[in-house]
Order: sequence, then structure tokens, then C-alpha cells
Amino acid sequence: MDTPDLKSDLIGHLDRLNEAVLHKLDGLTEYDLRRPMTPTSTNLLGVTLHLASLQAEYFGTTFGRPFPREGELYFLTDDDADPQDDLWVRPESTSAWVIDLYRASWEHAQETFAPLALDAPGRIPTSRHAEVTLGGMLVHMVDETARHAGHMDVVRELIDGAVGRYAGDGNIIDGYDWAAHRDRVEAGARDAQERAGS
Repeated sequence: MDTPDLKSDLIGHLDRLNEAVLHKLDGLTEYDLRRPMTPTSTNLLGVTLHLASLQAEYFGTTFGRPFPREGELYFLTDDDADPQDDLWVRPESTSAWVIDLYRASWEHAQETFAPLALDAPGRIPTSRHAEVTLGGMLVHMVDETARHAGHMDVVRELIDGAVGRYAGDGNIIDGYDWAAHRDRVEAGARDAQERAGS
């Protein structure tokens, strides 16, 4: 695979992951978008804000193109911000604002990609591993976004049972009896525990 094709492939993967993130937000109430679903407070809207801030920084200032809405990311400008402030959304901030910010950060990123080669150098202003390339940052964000999209898959399923990366996801068997499958897996887990004798 030559370099231009690899760049397009990485951008394409990240584009599909961005769509998967947004799909996980569809049709939920403000409460369900924000409610903490794990002991560390993982929530759908917070993960989306986190990814928006990473896209803004890694494909903005890192390559000399500051994200125009960076000032809206209060945790980047507040010296007293809690380290987890980018993983939850304050009540006065709307979900529409987060979604718009996420989309805008991706549009800005795509404008950054257009003229640059994969080996184009960049410098992350907030990292001790500051010297990077566009290719390295694309790989990093594909990994980062896929990881968080997986978190969002689990959280969304816990909220309302919705599964799949997008509407009509071919990996999800239409009409499958998930309740029976869950019972079978639970029974197998209990049986394995008894066989282990503990």
C-alpha cells in the first residue's frame, strides 16, 4: 500500500469511528446521555466531549492550526480544572453543544489532513512526548476512538439494550434471542465455576 492510500485508509477508519460515536447518542434523554454507568463515571456524553477535545488538540494546535472553538473547552483553559473534567458534561452545557463541538472538531481535523503527508511533523503542546507525525497521530486517534467507541457500545447496551455500531449493522443478527443467549452464557459460567471447585 503506498502512502496516499494509507493516509486515506486511516482517515476513513477514523471517519467511520466518528459516526459510530455519534450513533451511540441517538434517541437518548439528557439524563441517559450523562448518567454514570461505571464506578469511574463513564458516560456517553462525557466520552464524546473527551474525544472532541483530543481531536481539537491533536489535529489542531499540534499541526499549527488551533481549533477555532478551543476556548469552549473550559477544562483546557481552567488551571483549577479537575483531571476528569473532560469526561463529563456540566449541567449547563447542552448535549446539542457537545455533538456540534464533536462534529466541528472532526471537520477541522479533516481540513488539517488535506495538505499534509503522513510524515508531516507536529508538536503536541501538552505532552512530554511532543514530537509527532500526522501518521502517528492518525494511528493514535484510530486506537483512542475505537477504544472509547467500545466503551460506548457497552454503556449504551446497559442503558437501553441498543447494540450495533450504526443502524442496520450487519454484525448484529436481526431477531436474535439475546435473552436465551445470555441465559446460556450465564449457565456455562456457573458450570465452569463448579468444575473449578471454587
